[in-house]
Amino acid sequence: MNNKDLKFGVTAAFPCNYIPKENERLIVASDPLLHNNTGYSWLMEQGFRRSGEQIYRPYCETCNACQSVRVMVNDFSPSKSQKRQLKKNASFTIKIVETEQDNYYALYEKYINTIHTDSTMYPANHEQYSSFLISTIAKQIFIEIWDEDTLVSVAVTDMLADGLSAVYTFYHPEYRSSGLGIFSILKQIEITKSYNKHFLYLGYQIDACQKMNYKNRYFPYQILIENKWFVINRETNK
Repeated sequence: MNNKDLKFGVTAAFPCNYIPKENERLIVASDPLLHNNTGYSWLMEQGFRRSGEQIYRPYCETCNACQSVRVMVNDFSPSKSQKRQLKKNASFTIKIVETEQDNYYALYEKYINTIHTDSTMYPANHEQYSSFLISTIAKQIFIEIWDEDTLVSVAVTDMLADGLSAVYTFYHPEYRSSGLGIFSILKQIEITKSYNKHFLYLGYQIDACQKMNYKNRYFPYQILIENKWFVINRETNK
């Protein structure tokens, strides 16, 4: 795609949500031509993400801590601990749903108001939930995890031309010890492969942020550095 005539905007700097004392700035894909599956898929290859209907990429003047990561699902091999996680949660039922369900918000609200009381999303409200997770830019699927009759987790996932994008996962706080964040990613990797797609996009790896430094544990993966994707294997991890 030729980006010469496409429209982008740049936000003013604001306090970074991830690294204390740093400022953050975003480049935003404002062109309507990009707000469809083709444009969005192309932007994801360039390191963009979405929040609701906004597609953005960090554009900070003095920091490059945010690095896009995508798992190479056809070559992925779970680690010993990831295999244990799969075995631990083997009794859960996985369902793929193509439309948002009415029972999602209650689970989201419980998750945010219990686990993320220190985040900018607290306290949760329905308008924030919808504007953050739901989008018309691309087809979405919702990966549900059930413990018998209890919905314990939902992974909001976008369909791209070459893969899936893990937008956000929220889960029942009482199941926190089940490692549902890891388990959801492992299931998203399996589902991406079942769709015959190549990558699961995980968003930004931020080494300096505890909440955002877990995305480089699914080997092999690719990381975007200076607009070029580099392959990282478990054996080399470099």
